[in-house]
Amino acid sequence: MERIISVHEYVLKPDAEAARFEAAVRRAEAAGWLEVPGLIAHYFLKGIRGYREGAYAMIWIYENQEAWARIWGPAEHPVSKKQYPANWIRWEEEVLAPFLSALPEKIRFTSYRQLPGFE
Repeated sequence: MERIISVHEYVLKPDAEAARFEAAVRRAEAAGWLEVPGLIAHYFLKGIRGYREGAYAMIWIYENQEAWARIWGPAEHPVSKKQYPANWIRWEEEVLAPFLSALPEKIRFTSYRQLPGFE
């Protein structure tokens, strides 16, 4: 089965300190807040060139679409925030919300299905 790869783009508030944001992400990772069933890897990124130079993003890689849908619901019927895993709610409320220019559930993101034969 093909993996699901989600790219979440983060836009910080103008007065947010980048170093404090990076430290908060590291603390959340160490606390296990970024772990959800079916997630096989995640990457915290900062743009070095192009449209999002200097901006942050996360890449989330899930085993397959079934594992992804068990957490977030099928693409056509996503679950409500109340149904998110508890650690994910903490991630959004305690790490993202204080730093982002918009609510965490309003971030720009795209979830992709890996095409067969491209691994």
